[in-house]
Amino acid sequence: MLNSFFTVDLSQQSKIHHMINPKIAEIKKSLNYLDEKELRSLLLDIIGFTTDNKRYAYFKLHEQQDEHFFLVESKEFLGEEFGKASMANFWSSKKSLQKLRSTLNKMLKFTKRKEFQLELILFFCEQTKEYGYLDYRHPVIHNLYHTQLRKAENLISKLHEDLQYDYQMQLEELAVESE
Repeated sequence: MLNSFFTVDLSQQSKIHHMINPKIAEIKKSLNYLDEKELRSLLLDIIGFTTDNKRYAYFKLHEQQDEHFFLVESKEFLGEEFGKASMANFWSSKKSLQKLRSTLNKMLKFTKRKEFQLELILFFCEQTKEYGYLDYRHPVIHNLYHTQLRKAENLISKLHEDLQYDYQMQLEELAVESE
């Protein structure tokens, strides 16, 4: 009896997969049937699910009053995290920088604005250099830093020409000083 509970009929497998990973269009249709109170409750449940969801909702709500709120708060948070990071030896420095990069990548997902993403990546590179991570000459740290520089270069190419020059100068300064 217990074995039959765990056995999945292969004809039902696609339905189960469909239930687990619905399409956005299906969710949108379902949301249309909810009233304001139910939507608010659902939103609060989703926000409480992970810290990232909470941060994303916080930024989206405050972005309406100040579009640079996300950028300022993110830089401040990253700056604090750089200050807390361990630099005792190259191993702990490498691990700290990898954790900081992971935090940066999460932040980059919070905004679609290319110039904000670029600002955060350049800030990360500046902080990496300023805190002396590049002094270790560790290949992982070096590769991580140059990967961020390439991301920045890619984002610069997608910006309007007027903005490209200033960012390009900043990027070149970071690239030259890391060699």
